Amino acid sequence: MKRIDKILSHDLFISNLRKNNMAEADRCFCRHNIEHFLDVARIAVIINLEENMGVDKELIYAAALLHDIGRHVQYQDGTPHEEESSRIAPKILQECGFDDCETGVITDAILNHRCAESAGERNLRGLLYRGDKASRACFACEAQSLCNWKQEKKNLIINY
Repeated sequence: MKRIDKILSHDLFISNLRKNNMAEADRCFCRHNIEHFLDVARIAVIINLEENMGVDKELIYAAALLHDIGRHVQYQDGTPHEEESSRIAPKILQECGFDDCETGVITDAILNHRCAESAGERNLRGLLYRGDKASRACFACEAQSLCNWKQEKKNLIINY
């Protein structure tokens, strides 16, 4: 996964990841950091394999690494993070060797990763949505009682 390694060392990725970490330094809820990005990727890969979808693993990892990369901007000025992340992603993707078609598919998945209609799709959008939602360990969260996620959305058991 050479292109994924390039994302991890890309200056724009690193810079935005640091900004996310600084913006969430005092956050008691789930964070949008490298651990979250990797959890989303690995869960999406498991779902992809279990459901025999055939989505390329590099596309899954690229989407997962970049889906919340613009979260810090949402804290700053209210721009929805999926919009900011989908704005940042193409430059990183293209400089890391993803072609226009791949960049479009990944960016579309990022832009729609909070859209509940994506959940049932058997493509990268569906995988990213489901991986993102399944990645949160609500059962072990100290801030669970303060969280605004509806009870039925919280991950109170391990599925992946």
